[in-house]
Amino acid sequence: MYAALWRALPGPWWVRLIITLIILVVLFFVLMDYVFPWLAAQMPSNDVSV
Repeated sequence: MYAALWRALPGPWWVRLIITLIILVVLFFVLMDYVFPWLAAQMPSNDVSV
């Protein structure tokens, strides 16, 4: 799967590396800003009373 992604990216290896790093950073920020906060609100552990 990763080899297919690597072959699909344009340019020499250093351009592919930069594009891959940009994709990883964007994915990280999307997960931290949207996915994980939504998932935390759905977890039943928020309803704990001691």
